[in-house]
Amino acid sequence: IMTQAGPMATEDSTPPTGQLALITGGAHRIGAQIARTLHATGYDIALHYRSSGDAARALQSELEGGRPGSVLLLQADLQDCVALPELIARVRGFRGRLDVLVNNASSFYPTPFDQADQAQWDDLIGSNLKGPFFLAREAASLLRDARGCIVNLVDIHAERPLKDHSVYSIAKAGNAMMVKSLARELGPEVRVNGIAPGAILWPEQGLSKDAKGEILSRTALQRAGSPEDIARTLLFLVRDAPYITGQIISVDGGRTLQQ
Repeated sequence: IMTQAGPMATEDSTPPTGQLALITGGAHRIGAQIARTLHATGYDIALHYRSSGDAARALQSELEGGRPGSVLLLQADLQDCVALPELIARVRGFRGRLDVLVNNASSFYPTPFDQADQAQWDDLIGSNLKGPFFLAREAASLLRDARGCIVNLVDIHAERPLKDHSVYSIAKAGNAMMVKSLARELGPEVRVNGIAPGAILWPEQGLSKDAKGEILSRTALQRAGSPEDIARTLLFLVRDAPYITGQIISVDGGRTLQQ
């Protein structure tokens, strides 16, 4: 069942065969769980990766064990805008449509203010803002045709900057405004929303036990979340929220309640 605002859930909450979700940075961590969750509800998956080819192929094999031919792998550097038309052309050729774009790919690392350089600026702004924006523009025609939606993975630090991560926080603030701006630009055909995770997975660079404890002490629920928490929220926005657009849901255990 389709509405102007997007796909409406059927009684069994399973989308029609052939609906397609493109997930950027989908080979591991939160992106992989989003892929598993959407695939389990019936979506075919276009799984983008930049350098995690082995992880992407392993996830493709896992998902296609239950539904052969349901996952398309896409390798690309999303900061290279020249590559984006070919990426979307492959998506079009796979199913002839695109129903969901998940802008998940992201770089994250510290950039102390007095040490940040232009290469770090270009990388963090590129992966968190430039790439998602121009990919959304390239995909807009397919999304409009499908009355589809975009979900950006934002961050609670778009609103509350993380010390020593000024460039990342600035990039995610731009990503948050992108959600609101594109909701106006692409409506009424396409809905655009965001999810702002809190303490879900610890950074790959690692944190000390004390640092983790300090972060969790500032959450109302006093515990970390899981990738499943993000994936379930995204499924709600995609499948069950046809009148929600331009919104960013914090999934942070109440951390942003703290001063």
